[in-house]
Amino acid sequence: MRVTTKLTVCFGGLLLAAGAGAGIASAEPDVEAIVNSPCNYSQVVAALKAQDPAAASQLLGNPIANGYLQQLVAAPPDGRRGLIAQLQKYPQLAAYTGTINATAATCSQY
Repeated sequence: MRVTTKLTVCFGGLLLAAGAGAGIASAEPDVEAIVNSPCNYSQVVAALKAQDPAAASQLLGNPIANGYLQQLVAAPPDGRRGLIAQLQKYPQLAAYTGTINATAATCSQY
Protein backbone atom coordinates (compact mmCIF):
# COMPACT_ATOMS: atom_id res chain seq x y z
CA MET A 1 0.00 0.00 0.00
CA ARG A 2 1.40 3.43 -0.92
CA VAL A 3 2.34 5.84 1.87
CA THR A 4 -0.31 8.36 0.81
CA THR A 5 -2.96 5.67 0.88
CA LYS A 6 -1.82 4.54 4.32
CA LEU A 7 -2.02 8.09 5.63
CA THR A 8 -5.43 8.58 4.13
CA VAL A 9 -6.67 5.34 5.63
CA CYS A 10 -5.02 6.13 8.96
CA PHE A 11 -6.56 9.52 9.32
CA GLY A 12 -9.90 8.44 8.03
CA GLY A 13 -9.75 5.81 10.73
CA LEU A 14 -8.99 8.47 13.29
CA LEU A 15 -12.13 10.26 12.29
CA LEU A 16 -14.11 7.09 11.99
CA ALA A 17 -13.98 6.47 15.69
CA ALA A 18 -13.99 10.04 16.94
CA GLY A 19 -16.32 9.91 19.84
CA ALA A 20 -16.79 6.17 19.59
CA GLY A 21 -15.92 4.23 22.69
CA ALA A 22 -15.39 1.05 20.71
CA GLY A 23 -12.09 0.50 18.96
CA ILE A 24 -11.78 -0.19 15.28
CA ALA A 25 -10.69 -3.73 16.03
CA SER A 26 -14.16 -4.64 17.27
CA ALA A 27 -16.46 -6.39 14.85
CA GLU A 28 -18.93 -3.55 14.60
CA PRO A 29 -17.65 -0.35 16.15
CA ASP A 30 -20.14 2.29 17.18
CA VAL A 31 -19.76 4.89 14.44
CA GLU A 32 -22.75 7.03 15.37
CA ALA A 33 -20.56 9.37 17.39
CA ILE A 34 -18.52 10.37 14.33
CA VAL A 35 -21.55 10.31 12.07
CA ASN A 36 -23.23 12.83 14.36
CA SER A 37 -20.08 14.56 15.64
CA PRO A 38 -20.36 18.31 16.16
CA CYS A 39 -16.57 18.66 15.76
CA ASN A 40 -15.35 20.71 12.83
CA TYR A 41 -12.09 20.36 10.93
CA SER A 42 -10.21 22.79 13.16
CA GLN A 43 -11.35 20.99 16.31
CA VAL A 44 -10.31 17.58 15.01
CA VAL A 45 -6.91 18.86 13.93
CA ALA A 46 -6.35 20.63 17.26
CA ALA A 47 -7.28 17.50 19.19
CA LEU A 48 -5.03 15.36 17.01
CA LYS A 49 -2.13 17.78 17.47
CA ALA A 50 -2.60 17.58 21.23
CA GLN A 51 -2.88 13.79 21.30
CA ASP A 52 -0.35 12.76 18.65
CA PRO A 53 1.75 15.58 17.17
CA ALA A 54 3.60 13.18 14.85
CA ALA A 55 0.38 11.84 13.33
CA ALA A 56 -0.94 15.38 12.99
CA SER A 57 2.24 16.45 11.20
CA GLN A 58 1.99 13.53 8.77
CA LEU A 59 -1.66 14.23 8.10
CA LEU A 60 -1.28 17.94 7.58
CA GLY A 61 1.73 17.36 5.34
CA ASN A 62 -0.21 15.02 3.09
CA PRO A 63 -2.74 16.68 0.78
CA ILE A 64 -4.62 13.43 0.13
CA ALA A 65 -5.08 12.54 3.80
CA ASN A 66 -5.88 16.13 4.71
CA GLY A 67 -8.42 16.36 1.91
CA TYR A 68 -10.06 13.14 3.09
CA LEU A 69 -10.34 14.57 6.58
CA GLN A 70 -11.96 17.73 5.29
CA GLN A 71 -14.36 15.70 3.14
CA LEU A 72 -15.37 13.46 6.03
CA VAL A 73 -15.89 16.31 8.48
CA ALA A 74 -17.86 18.35 5.94
CA ALA A 75 -20.11 15.45 4.88
CA PRO A 76 -23.66 15.09 6.15
CA PRO A 77 -24.42 12.02 8.29
CA ASP A 78 -25.28 9.72 5.36
CA GLY A 79 -22.12 10.76 3.54
CA ARG A 80 -20.05 10.06 6.64
CA ARG A 81 -21.60 6.62 6.93
CA GLY A 82 -20.53 5.82 3.38
CA LEU A 83 -16.99 7.06 3.92
CA ILE A 84 -16.73 5.15 7.18
CA ALA A 85 -17.94 1.94 5.49
CA GLN A 86 -15.06 2.25 3.03
CA LEU A 87 -12.54 2.66 5.86
CA GLN A 88 -13.78 -0.34 7.79
CA LYS A 89 -12.26 -2.57 5.10
CA TYR A 90 -8.75 -1.86 6.43
CA PRO A 91 -7.79 -3.97 9.49
CA GLN A 92 -4.50 -2.08 9.83
CA LEU A 93 -6.45 0.78 11.39
CA ALA A 94 -6.61 -1.16 14.65
CA ALA A 95 -3.08 0.07 15.45
CA TYR A 96 -4.45 3.61 15.75
CA THR A 97 -7.18 2.88 18.28
CA GLY A 98 -5.41 4.75 21.11
CA THR A 99 -4.95 7.90 19.05
CA ILE A 100 -8.48 7.63 17.71
CA ASN A 101 -10.02 7.41 21.16
CA ALA A 102 -7.86 10.24 22.53
CA THR A 103 -8.80 12.49 19.63
CA ALA A 104 -12.46 11.55 19.97
CA ALA A 105 -12.48 12.28 23.66
CA THR A 106 -11.15 15.81 23.23
CA CYS A 107 -12.16 17.23 19.82
CA SER A 108 -15.24 19.01 21.15
CA GLN A 109 -13.04 20.87 23.64
CA TYR A 110 -11.20 22.74 20.89
